[in-house]
Amino acid sequence: MNSSFSFIASVILSLTMSSSFSFIVSLTLRLIMSLSSRFFEYAADEAFLQFCNSCKGYKAPRSHHCRKCGRCVLKMDHHCPWINNCVGHANHAHFVAFLSCAVLGCAQAAVVMIISLYRTFNWHYYMRLGHTQLNMVHFTISTLALTVFAVGLSIGVVLSVGALLFFQLRVILKNRTGIEEWIVSKAESRRTEADPPFVYPYNLGRWKNFTQVINWEFEVTGDGINWPVREGCNQYTLTVEQKEQKLEKRIRTIPYVVEKEYNGSWCPFRLGFKVLCSPPLSDEPRIPLKPSETVNVTRWRKYWLFGEKLNEDPDADPSTRIRGWFPRCCVMELGLESQPDEETKKTQ
Repeated sequence: MNSSFSFIASVILSLTMSSSFSFIVSLTLRLIMSLSSRFFEYAADEAFLQFCNSCKGYKAPRSHHCRKCGRCVLKMDHHCPWINNCVGHANHAHFVAFLSCAVLGCAQAAVVMIISLYRTFNWHYYMRLGHTQLNMVHFTISTLALTVFAVGLSIGVVLSVGALLFFQLRVILKNRTGIEEWIVSKAESRRTEADPPFVYPYNLGRWKNFTQVINWEFEVTGDGINWPVREGCNQYTLTVEQKEQKLEKRIRTIPYVVEKEYNGSWCPFRLGFKVLCSPPLSDEPRIPLKPSETVNVTRWRKYWLFGEKLNEDPDADPSTRIRGWFPRCCVMELGLESQPDEETKKTQ
């Protein structure tokens, strides 16, 4: 049975990794015009879409650009390094099936090995009861150590991959990817009491959400562009909310000037123990800095900041923007560097 789980998991893993059709070439203006009869009601609908500077086109609703794959992905949930692919619209069902087989296979293997170890350690008990026909595994010291190690690995996979499977099932039942969860969280936090509550457009109920991804054929449902939505919402509800959030982010952007050089290291030992031990919990890049450079900051942590380097060349390609994290101690808010400190004020 364990070999069956392994074979099925291997087949599904290959399907998950080879689902190259989960990528989407961003919707260029020509494609928007060609699809206007069935999806975009007017050519002006492009105003509701986000433009991808890297792919040079408009992104379909629920799609996002993956900087590791270098493409936009339909209904992107996350980039999985273990399959070297993005989990999205085309391979979400395969990914969940792979996780399920991995958990079930490791659980079955752990049970078999634990029973074998139990029988071996209690063989005298079975002999005393006359169970001489009972199959037993005779371990040597090396095979015993390897079996115990394998049990630990199996239980570890069940716990870790099982947790990932739980989160993926929750994503499916809510019809809300990890990226969309973050968007909805920001949508709710930025609203005031006078604003109407934000309604997530794709939550159609648990069963309908589930059948959108999981079916007996394990085939993709829909084209990944048109999505059924709740009453009172439209295809652009979430996209418009994203654009408004990005507009607010640009408004609250604060420029900082670099005072201390930073080489982009993930472990900046020379910048202090607090900076080293308080990194942002993110796989987003760290950007090197040089004195006198300007960085537009959009996210703040106690010891780290996230921002984009200001490119002084107006003709520069927007897709070459340099964004990432850097230590707060290396920069100073623009306009504050010229203000006198307390000692200077006292002497004036």
